[in-house]
Amino acid sequence: MKFVVAIKQVPLRDSSLRIAASGVWIDEANLQYEINEPDAYALEEALQLREKHGGEVVVLCAGPERAGQTIREALAKGADRAIHVETSEGALDTLATARLLADAVKSEAADLILTGLQSDDLGYGQTGVVLAELLGMPHSTIIMQVEIQDGALRVKRELEDGWFQHIGMPLPAVLTIQSGLNKLRYATLMGIKKAKRKEIRVVKAEAGATAPVVIEKIYAPLKSKQAQIFTGDAKTAAAQLVEKLKFEARVL
Repeated sequence: MKFVVAIKQVPLRDSSLRIAASGVWIDEANLQYEINEPDAYALEEALQLREKHGGEVVVLCAGPERAGQTIREALAKGADRAIHVETSEGALDTLATARLLADAVKSEAADLILTGLQSDDLGYGQTGVVLAELLGMPHSTIIMQVEIQDGALRVKRELEDGWFQHIGMPLPAVLTIQSGLNKLRYATLMGIKKAKRKEIRVVKAEAGATAPVVIEKIYAPLKSKQAQIFTGDAKTAAAQLVEKLKFEARVL
């Protein structure tokens, strides 16, 4: 079987982010990067499925030249080869990214395409779904378990309030994987050495390709302090507090 895993390179989680002078994106100078954590779980699931059913794992990544470092990391963990859709610096919206990924992966005839549930930087949570639509494949999201039986899929989806949904799906298909599905593996020294010899096919993104959604401005949330005094007896004040926490703070 052929498993394709779409990954994204994002800034390290503990990075100190500053807004660029343009005001439309972060200042990427001196930043360090890593694989998007939900995508790391998608990669781990693909590697485990390959161990059970055989085949190969192909990593698919759209990003600037620096994304090659993250691709090598995925290869060091056990992926067989990679496709790098090389783009210019800056963020792409969901549709533009999905189009690039779809064009690059069509010729692969993948049996199963996995992505993370969402990205740690933008967090749209839509790329996998749009990719499935562009490829004309069935898809399912927030996947907690994947089983391949008799050339078909049976998956477990996470719903709200502790509920789960078990559904059957045909192959080929696209799944978005929930973080925490498996325990992530580390790249071994041997894996790092092998990664240097594994194939990375570089595909140049079309010149002049534009994103339908454009970020006009980003800014840090304004900080403010506010106090509110509840009047009345303890029971009345408690009821007011619960109402505020439910409908304004939305923490209950």
